[in-house]
Amino acid sequence: MTEANLVEIFSSFQGEGPHVGCSTLFVRFGECDLRCRWCDSAHTWKPAAACRVDAPGGARELPNPLAIDDIVAACEAFDLSRHRFVSLTGGEPLLQPEAVDAIAKALGARGPRILLETHGLLDAALARVVDAIDVVSMDWKLASEVRRAGRSTRDPREPFDAEHARFLEIALRAEEVCIKVVVAPSTEDEELETMARHVAAIDPAIPVILQPVTPVGPVEAAPDPERVLAWLASLERTLHDVRVIPQTHKQVGVA
Repeated sequence: MTEANLVEIFSSFQGEGPHVGCSTLFVRFGECDLRCRWCDSAHTWKPAAACRVDAPGGARELPNPLAIDDIVAACEAFDLSRHRFVSLTGGEPLLQPEAVDAIAKALGARGPRILLETHGLLDAALARVVDAIDVVSMDWKLASEVRRAGRSTRDPREPFDAEHARFLEIALRAEEVCIKVVVAPSTEDEELETMARHVAAIDPAIPVILQPVTPVGPVEAAPDPERVLAWLASLERTLHDVRVIPQTHKQVGVA
């Protein structure tokens, strides 16, 4: 029987990317193999002992791992018909591809579009599930702010561009694809230019979202507005659909 390690299931609105503001049921997976300096969900880095289900009748906890039937039942308690999306997020969902595939097929058949939020590196896992996904929302990680789990900040930088490009090629099998790039004061112009060249070589019309970082942990400030505008202008010379969208749910004060 397929099982999943989940951190939480809750209803809110999409706070990031091109579908910002849309009613969304979030299914958050446990465990991640990256460490982003600006991560706002570090509690998802390790598998969770229990999954919090923040349902209308009151929050409860279910012990992990959860059977797919139990996950579907927990999601149905939120009235799936009123949600435009189910977001499979993390952590990193594609560390559990069998569970992603099973949950996507079960919940997608009940109406909402299935949106996969992923760090965009596990191309083989994506190939196993992409046919069950409606929207692939992938990050493009910048080496100035992100490292693999187990790597020291003293280790040499390890760019992710080639892996992201392979992932993006597979993601295009989905109905819709978008790319999110978190930008911080330490972001380097060359990093973004390299990303743009890779994306343009595949399809320059893919939406690319510049997301100014929300200060958290060691990241104490967002990038200056002037730099964000300069990045936008620079990327628009290569890509057809670049947008600046911050984390709106943080501004509203919801999860």
